[in-house]
Amino acid sequence: MKKLLLGDEAIAQGALDAGLSGVYAYPGTPSTEITEYIQASPLAKERGVHSRWSTNEKTAMEAALGMSFMGKRALVCMKHVGMNVCADPFVNSGMTGVNGGVVVLAADDPSMHSSQDEQDSRFYGKFALIPTFEPSSQQEAYDMMAAAFDYSEQQKLPVLMRVTTRMAHSRAVVEVKNEARKQNDMNYNAVAANWVLLPANARKRNDIVTAQQATLEENAANSAYNKYIEGKDKKMGIIASGIAFNYVNECFPAGCPFPVLKISQYPLPKKLVRRMCDECDSVMVVEEGQPFIEEMLRGVMPGNAEIKGRLTGELPRTGELTPDIVKKALGMETGQNFSSCEDVAPRPPALCQGCGHRDVYTALNEVLKEYENPRVFGDIGCYTLGFLPPYRAIHSCVDMGASITMAKGAADAGQWPAVAVIGDSTFTHSGMTGLLDAVNENANITVIISDNLTTAMTGGQDSAGTNKFEAICRGLGVAEEHLHVVTPLPKNMPEITRIIREEINYKGTSVIIPRRECIQTLQRHLKEQKKAQEKK
Repeated sequence: MKKLLLGDEAIAQGALDAGLSGVYAYPGTPSTEITEYIQASPLAKERGVHSRWSTNEKTAMEAALGMSFMGKRALVCMKHVGMNVCADPFVNSGMTGVNGGVVVLAADDPSMHSSQDEQDSRFYGKFALIPTFEPSSQQEAYDMMAAAFDYSEQQKLPVLMRVTTRMAHSRAVVEVKNEARKQNDMNYNAVAANWVLLPANARKRNDIVTAQQATLEENAANSAYNKYIEGKDKKMGIIASGIAFNYVNECFPAGCPFPVLKISQYPLPKKLVRRMCDECDSVMVVEEGQPFIEEMLRGVMPGNAEIKGRLTGELPRTGELTPDIVKKALGMETGQNFSSCEDVAPRPPALCQGCGHRDVYTALNEVLKEYENPRVFGDIGCYTLGFLPPYRAIHSCVDMGASITMAKGAADAGQWPAVAVIGDSTFTHSGMTGLLDAVNENANITVIISDNLTTAMTGGQDSAGTNKFEAICRGLGVAEEHLHVVTPLPKNMPEITRIIREEINYKGTSVIIPRRECIQTLQRHLKEQKKAQEKK
């Protein structure tokens, strides 16, 4: 059966067809569509596949390990910076090993289309001594899911699968199976000594996992996903990984005259790389992201072959690759370049008309005009756009949850006023612990949890703390008299500005929760209600 699928959708369908029992994820572009596809899948509903969003990537990884402990197959999905959040359980999962198969999907974002950095998740696989798969096409992404789950259970290790934005968000026809594999039966085969990482146990597992690396490398050298393609012209060889292999193929529609080594399974198959370095005068490394393969070649490869790529300037050091960029690196003529149209005015992103965040920033700016050198620490979400005109309301945005702890640190340094602005989903993701730090020291900060009742930036997914924020703040120790809920509307501006002013002047930790539903999800819900009424 053939389906037209995004790369993300091919991954999701591949996981379902491989006998998936649970997907655990926090929404983040470009990975979000994987979980959404599973949530909408009739097969997933029929089989009771877990697909509810997790509070953050760390809880997602840990829950997946729990499902694996009971013998079932679990998928964990996140964007690349989410790997930083789940790094503790991810790295330790190499030590515990798995019972049921675990695949960790990391979607990297070269060129930072919607991200803070260009982090390359392949380094996490190498760091954790965990095998890594990197599909070069949507079909391969689909096929690799079953292979990755099988390999995970065969080697008793989790598998990291890395894709990039173009792979995740481009479509292709994919041949899918007519029948999905049944889910694993639950079992009690997990060995407690492997999962209890006391130093004595962990040292034993460390020796075992380290010794496995030679086997993993040999398997990579013999993998169907790693291919050495012969070429007559040995002046140059090309090593291409993941989607970059497609770009190389586009440069040579009649077939590449040079030897090509396609790498889609790691550890790096040194045997195949040595063959290329021995046969060719130079080797061009074409890889999306950071010079992961190129750096390893320089460190471990013998021979006289000259290594070229991102580090030597043939390919740009940052940003996404394109077929034209690859052509230029190979000394070929590129396609026609089109100049930008001067008649089209730039359109920077902006908060939606009717968005409650607009009223929050309007009120905050109005109050902060009364103070000398106020500082507002922002966070990850739609409201980060408050940095841009017309509001120019925030002074920092570093990572999920950093607003509260940065405000606290600034207050510790003597800054006043120190205000944190954080969204509802980001607060439950990573902000609660920072608020606990602030409460424990009664830090002189004002925290604004701008609650639009959804995870708006990634498309309106459920927010973990909806209707729980007052209770959470009370539980963390915020004083009742310094915990306020307001409705951000122009008519309420006098009340909102009064409360902000009073809490800034209070010498301690206070929380203000402006609450109004995201205008986008509100419109969606109204349409759904209208359709439901029409059916009646």
